[in-house]
Amino acid sequence: MIVGYMVIIIGVMYFVAIRPQKKEQKKQSQMLSALEVGDIVLTTSGFYGTVIDITDDTVIVEFGNNKNCRIPTQKSAIVESEKPDAE
Repeated sequence: MIVGYMVIIIGVMYFVAIRPQKKEQKKQSQMLSALEVGDIVLTTSGFYGTVIDITDDTVIVEFGNNKNCRIPTQKSAIVESEKPDAE
């Protein structure tokens, strides 16, 4: 009887905690793999910028209108990405 309860509790924990986390990690990795030069990104620090160059684990992001403000950041520091409008 106790073993049955433990199996149920472990099953609930899987569907409440582990499964959503894996889905979020998969979504994040897909977003980072689709990242291209020219995309607008949001970093974990809250800054919006444009991707200038991409290497294996580093992305050079240009912040603001100042062309001299190019900062290398880790790919893991990117929270969101969107393609620029094709206007």
